[in-house]
Amino acid sequence: QVQLVEYGGGLVQPGGSLRLSCTRSGFTLNYYTIHWFRQAPGKEREGVSCISSSDGKTLYAELARGRFTISRDNAKNTVYLQMNKLNTEDTAVYYCAVDKFGGCHGLDMTRYWFWGQGTQVTVSS
Repeated sequence: QVQLVEYGGGLVQPGGSLRLSCTRSGFTLNYYTIHWFRQAPGKEREGVSCISSSDGKTLYAELARGRFTISRDNAKNTVYLQMNKLNTEDTAVYYCAVDKFGGCHGLDMTRYWFWGQGTQVTVSS
């Protein structure tokens, strides 16, 4: 089964920034709405953001609004998540996922078709 590839995670101090990337060779992300979601140890998965393929519409969870920005570069077949003003509660494994229905209409997990192995983000001083 196709899996996406996420990278760009790492260790960052509170208040810092990271940019995550999501791509997959041999699979055209451009045709699909792409989600970012995360899972912290011992916690449920939570949707972070999505971006549609057709009109670039974006949607953000409250946790991300004002701090995170999702974008896509179709020429590079890549979707990004720029994360600013990170805090310790943002520590989690971050995943990108393909939306199975099309459109950026919600962030719930029922919309996720498949995803990657994730990239670890650790916010700590």
